Formats: sequence, structure tokens, C-alpha cells
Amino acid sequence: MKWMLITALTAFSVVAGGQSAEKVKTGVGFGALPAVSFDSDLGFQYGAIVNLYHYGDGSGYPRYDHSLYMEWSRYTKGTGINRLMYDSEKLIRGIRTTVDVTYLTDQMLNFYGFNGSQSGFDDRATRSYYSLERNMFRIKADLQGNFGASALGWVGGYTFYDFAIASVDYAKLELQPDAGGSLYDRYVAGGLIPAQDANGGKLSYLKLGLKFDTRDQRAFPSRGMWTEAVIQTAPSFMNESPHTKFALIQRQYFSLMKDMVLAYRLDYQATVGKGEVPFYAQPLLITSFLTAASNQGLGGAKTLRGILRNRVVGDAVLFGNFEFRYKFFKFNLLNQNFYLGTNVFFDAGMILEPMELPGIDALSVQEKTMLSIGEFDRNQIYSGAGLGLKIGWNENFIISVDHGRSLNRQYGKGGTYISLNYLF
Repeated sequence: MKWMLITALTAFSVVAGGQSAEKVKTGVGFGALPAVSFDSDLGFQYGAIVNLYHYGDGSGYPRYDHSLYMEWSRYTKGTGINRLMYDSEKLIRGIRTTVDVTYLTDQMLNFYGFNGSQSGFDDRATRSYYSLERNMFRIKADLQGNFGASALGWVGGYTFYDFAIASVDYAKLELQPDAGGSLYDRYVAGGLIPAQDANGGKLSYLKLGLKFDTRDQRAFPSRGMWTEAVIQTAPSFMNESPHTKFALIQRQYFSLMKDMVLAYRLDYQATVGKGEVPFYAQPLLITSFLTAASNQGLGGAKTLRGILRNRVVGDAVLFGNFEFRYKFFKFNLLNQNFYLGTNVFFDAGMILEPMELPGIDALSVQEKTMLSIGEFDRNQIYSGAGLGLKIGWNENFIISVDHGRSLNRQYGKGGTYISLNYLF
């Protein structure tokens, strides 16, 4: 359906006579589509997406006063998204308020072990061997404000997670069980995943940090930077597994010429101080604003495109995304503003500190071989490159198609991702 929409809009733009002046939107605007898309890690998606915007008197366009995003969708490989997100700078004067309530179901969430290069991958194995079942409920509330009229500001928030984790339900999915169990089953049996964490748990995070934001707009920044330094902690009085994470995220945008932008993101995240992070929380990445239903990895649509989803999981990680973006055609249709754009990208990441694997010293050489556990390579870089197509609808509702190829087949062959929004 999204491909049909792309074709129809392109054809209409030619008939309409080419580049048209962009119209300032006022009042209520919207973006609505059948949620028909594709992700190499998740399969084909079906469902519905609606995003309502209120632009007020239009003086801040393309910035909106209020945004309400609603999604109900399912993927053919077993993932379900039920999401409601509200975002506004007008609800509380001078403060950006973002509230997200999401329930994600995943009958076969990718699980490739820990520490990237330390965990071997056999592409002859079944998909269920590298999978587990995970249902995740999340409530996320973020606040952002500035110190006076400066670009320097603060971020704060609270996030609650409830993870339910189990082995793949072979009978429900009508699959032949893997001999000896899945990799997840073997990690649990071998003690590499502690028994108290094996079936999930609840986490409550408090977040506080600083930001510096000089972007000219949010959906397609053409200049400026957006930097965040954030501490996110799961305190002992709220959690059974207290721990603290630190994130430093730098994004910058350079205008090369009209509608042509060079953009990059550098993201460092690490555990600080004492505390044990449950294995199911290690892939989570800190962000003050979600451009998708989840933000985890490394690997997949939102971190390292072309790398297998969640293929690279460590205790401290660094990754970067570099994109050349270009809006090459603009037009109006039914009093709506549209544009066609493209992006060429390169993604790369590495593990700076590996996760400690409890019980690994008790495993024999044969047991490690059966689990495909080798030596950790601290210098290994995980990278992919590719290109994409973008369709912008009133600037803020952006249909995104990216195709990335892994530069090392041990970490993936490639992936195609049809979703919403630019990566950052």
C-alpha cells in the first residue's frame, strides 16, 4: 500500500506541474496510512497509523503545537505494536512534554548472545534457534525545557518497563523444536542468563540530563546541532536490580545547498558505577524522543542498518550514523504539502566494554563450542551502508524506506526497512 501511495503521489506531481510553493498549515493537520510496510528483521507489517497535528495559527510551521500518534499493527514474523504517543510544547508553557504508552509483543525476538564478536553466528540454524518470546509494556514520560532564551536546556523523565520473557512457543507457531533447545534455552541452562532474570521483570528508570539544541526544525533539520548528556538510573528503592546508565549523544546537521543536508549522529552509552543490568535491559538505548516504537540494538532499522537486529549487545557501546539527505521534488496535493527525498548512509558501531557472562568460567571448551562462544574482539567494528527514499507529508509525517548492506556477513547480509521518520 505504501508503494502504491508513492507511485500515485509521484504521478500526480508530474501532472500538477512540478515544484509548487509550500503552503503554511494552520489548525488541525493529519497523516494517516494503512500500516503496510516491510522490515527484513520483522517481516511484512499490516494495521493502521494515524498522526494528528495541531499547528495553531501557523506562525511556527512546520513546528506543531500538539501531536497525537496512534498505531495498531502486526508483523508477519510475530511482532505486534500497540502505541499511543502525545507530544507538545503547549501543554505546559515553556516545556516540551512527551508521553508514550506502548505494548510490544514479539513471538520471536532475535537473540544472538552477547558481546557481538564473542558470539558466533551460523546462518544454517533455524530462525527459532536465535529467538525468544518477549512481551514488553512501557510507559515513558519525558520533559524538556530551556534555560531562559538560550539553546542550553535540561531533560528529565520517568520510564516504566514490564518484560515477560519465555522460550519460543513452538507448538503455537507450529514449528519443529530445535534439538537441544534454542540459544536462549542453552544460555539459561548454562547459567549465562541468571535464573532470576530469565523470565523478565519490572524496571523503573529516572532520567536527568542536559541538552543543547540549535536545530532549525525537528523532522528535517538543515542546520544546527542537538546534543544530550543524560544519566538514567534504576534506583534501589524502586528496583530489584539497581543500576545506572550514562548516554552522550551528538547530532549535527550541515546545509550544503537548498534542501541538501549532511547529517551525523554519534551515540555513546555505558553502565556507570556498581550494579547489575538484567540481560533484557542491555539492548535498550537512552533517548529523550522516540522516532519509532522502540530504540534498541545495536543492529536493525534504528541503529546499524543491514546488521541483524540486536546482533551486537555490550555493556558500553559507541555507534555512529552518517547521512547525505536531499529533497529533490516538492509538490502540493489536495491542499497538502509533499516532497520526495533520498538519503545515502553509512552506519558503524563497536563494543567498548563487554558484558560479563556469569558462569562462563565453569563451561568446558566443548560447551563453549556448542554455544558458539569465542574470544571477544575489542577492535571489531560492525558496519553497514545503503540508501533510502523519503516521502514527506506536511514536513512532519515522513514515510521512510531504507536499504542497508552489512559489510561483514557474520553480522548480517542486509536489510530493507519501511517505516516513519528519519533515523535522527
